Amino acid sequence: MSELDEGQRAFSSFRALNGEASHSEREQLFRNMAELFTYVSDRCDDEQVAQYDEVLCQLAEFVEVETRAHVASLLAQLDRAPGTVVVKLANDDIEVARPLLQFSNVLSDDDLIDIITHQSDLHREAIASRFTVAGRVGEAIVDHGETGSVVRLVRNAKAELPRATLEKLVERGTKDADIAADLRGRIDIDWRSLRGEIDDVASKVLETLGQPNRGVDPVTAGKINAVVYNRMRNRAGFSANEWKVAYNQVKALSDRKQLDERALARFARFGYGHHAAAALTVRLQVKPEVFVKWLAGQDYVAATVALKAAGLSPDLFEAIFATMPWRDMPTPEDIKMVASRFAALEQEEATGIFELWRAHSFRKRAVTEDRLAAHG
Repeated sequence: MSELDEGQRAFSSFRALNGEASHSEREQLFRNMAELFTYVSDRCDDEQVAQYDEVLCQLAEFVEVETRAHVASLLAQLDRAPGTVVVKLANDDIEVARPLLQFSNVLSDDDLIDIITHQSDLHREAIASRFTVAGRVGEAIVDHGETGSVVRLVRNAKAELPRATLEKLVERGTKDADIAADLRGRIDIDWRSLRGEIDDVASKVLETLGQPNRGVDPVTAGKINAVVYNRMRNRAGFSANEWKVAYNQVKALSDRKQLDERALARFARFGYGHHAAAALTVRLQVKPEVFVKWLAGQDYVAATVALKAAGLSPDLFEAIFATMPWRDMPTPEDIKMVASRFAALEQEEATGIFELWRAHSFRKRAVTEDRLAAHG
């Protein structure tokens, strides 16, 4: 019997129990369902993932912390995991939540910020320990965290610290020696350039914090600082690893029925280009490699038709188009051109063209370019 067949039998067993299972049976079923999912996650379609999600969420209500922690540790290792149960367990007791908060790529920045806002400082410490911490997430920790989580954030060399966050950290350092001491150890911070852009109170702290760190080459420190800030500013360019993470986070968002226009608008607003492209891939129900090919080939025609077929407003289209991780960043002239084409194209016609592509595995690009050229 295949693993997928075993999965169907597990679902049948759960339905047969019909709420009458003993406590130990539920505990065992919860563990078995999660372990089975780890074996088949890469072969499950969206409907199967939704089934696992529903059952695991129900069973999580009836099992002990130890069992929930075991399942959380299993799900934390997966690139694709049921979105609702992951978020549920990530908001659980810290013994349950910790592995997900530290390691799960399924949790989006918005998920993490919500947890930072509403859960304990131990939850925030776990998030601050992640391999990478985005600027928005770090800023939320500084805004809501106690000393433990903020110090953990500052000690994380992979945590992005945008200038606004640094200013808040410096201000907190005036009252907290631990934060001040760890800020002093960050070699990627250019204290000289920061000095003139913060308030007078923080400037006094900088007189101490900005002392050269012996043993650190100031030229090297400057190069590190440039790399950090350039990477933060430059959202253009496709990255296979970022695409993989973004795609699975978007799928988890879709599992929770939250992949709507507001999500797209947030991706555009915060410059999450890979997430924006992945979200459109899921909404349009095309294979990821199709959308990646458009990005790699600067295929503005295909993107224009697809986004029109998706029903995006002109403003959202322009924002999404400029945010997506093209091979090369579109120029202002490019954006103006595609915005004009988008406005001239009727949604009904775009839908027809798009469905023609879908029916022919997206091999009719030449025909589409001729039709769309009439609107240029």
